[in-house]
Amino acid sequence: MADTIRKIDYFAMSIPDKPGEGHRILAALAREGVNLLAVSGFPAGRGRAQLDLVPEDVAGFTRAAARAKLRTRKAKGAFLVQSDSDRAGAVAGLLERLAAKKIPVTAAQALSAGAGRWAMILWVKPARWAKACDALGVPRGSVA
Repeated sequence: MADTIRKIDYFAMSIPDKPGEGHRILAALAREGVNLLAVSGFPAGRGRAQLDLVPEDVAGFTRAAARAKLRTRKAKGAFLVQSDSDRAGAVAGLLERLAAKKIPVTAAQALSAGAGRWAMILWVKPARWAKACDALGVPRGSVA
């Protein structure tokens, strides 16, 4: 596979920053059969946390979230990088491509998946979307 970069939709939610809230949300989606490509959670201040959910099937996720009465923000775009070629400097190389075009990165999370694999989610501001697509070698336009 080498490196595969694709556009993804993600859905952000504001939830109480207390034990069990992440489980409540993820269990509800699991009961609905939703497969998530990624989940990112972090404190947002004032007793709240933000949960970003990246569904494999956006339409299925939207229906399931509605049935489970989960309130998400409107979908936004990000990039998902998946690779079966873990190597020193892989993330630095991707960030260099964006830096060379003067595209600021809003956020990034990367990790090893074992067995020589790694993955990364990369967020850029919507105003930089087309330029980031060009720099990363993915087709322009909205997320699939």
